[in-house]
Formats: sequence, structure tokens, C-alpha cells
Amino acid sequence: ARTVMTYVAKKCGVCFQPPSIILIYKDDSKDKTRRRIMPVRNFSKFSDCSTAAEQLKNNPRHKAYLEGVSLRQLRKLYHLLKGHLGGESLAESLEKFRQEETIDPEEDMNKLDDKELAKRKSIMDELFEKNRKKKDDPDFVYDIEVEFPQDEQLESCGWDVESSEEF
Repeated sequence: ARTVMTYVAKKCGVCFQPPSIILIYKDDSKDKTRRRIMPVRNFSKFSDCSTAAEQLKNNPRHKAYLEGVSLRQLRKLYHLLKGHLGGESLAESLEKFRQEETIDPEEDMNKLDDKELAKRKSIMDELFEKNRKKKDDPDFVYDIEVEFPQDEQLESCGWDVESSEEF
């Protein structure tokens, strides 16, 4: 019998310098909290965040670690990185992302192309999942504290504030 490696994603963030996606995860087999740094290559302010997120999620080297991280969340991190490369502040990028990811109730879904429609659908699924998980869920983690070596330059990292609610 092959032992299945189980990694539980705890927190996902983006680091601008050098550009990388950082994952804090728990290795169940060793009961340790670890950090994985996934360098972001060939990504510019003209890159497509959805494509980048899908490529990262399906990357054979990172796939197992990213199972618990939604595509929307990865898209958001790439979006922040893209904004940073384009000279936006973190607040501006977050606000833009929020606007893009909000569903407009007035919008005529029949007029959307497949890609946009799929995007709306994934936002709806995500919102549904989010609202379904309540605090008394057995797998609801209330507060996650991660020990960091103090010499890390964490100022250059933008954490996904929502990520602690999603696991």
C-alpha cells in the first residue's frame, strides 16, 4: 500500500521580491507546519492571472500541496503580483480584484462568453462553499498561528486575508 502524502494548506500569500507564491501548510504525516515557496517565473503585468493560476495548480511539483487552495485564491495572488508589477499599491490591487470578482445581479448572463460565464460560475460556487462552512464545522480552523524565523523579510509579502476562513 502506497502512503498518501497529505498536505493541509493553511495560508497562502504572495511575495513580491523575489516574485513567489508562498504556502504555509501542515504535513499530516509529520504533524509539522511548513512553508513552501513557489517561484513565479515568466509572469509580467501583461500576463493572464487565470492562466497563471491554473498552470501553478496543475504543476506536477506543486499539485499535491495546492489541493486545498482554490483557483480563485491563486488568481487573487497573481492579481496582486500583477498589480505590483504595474505599479499599483496593494490596496488598489485588492480593490480592483474585489470589483472584478463581484457578481453583478443586473448582468445578463446570456450575453457572456464561455470564459466569463465559467468565471462567474466559479465565483458563485465559491461563495456558496464559503457560506456553507460555519464555525461549528469540524474542519473549521478558527485561528492559525504560524511561527516564522524572525529574520525573514515578511514586509514584502501580501497575505491573502481571507485564506484563514477557507480551510
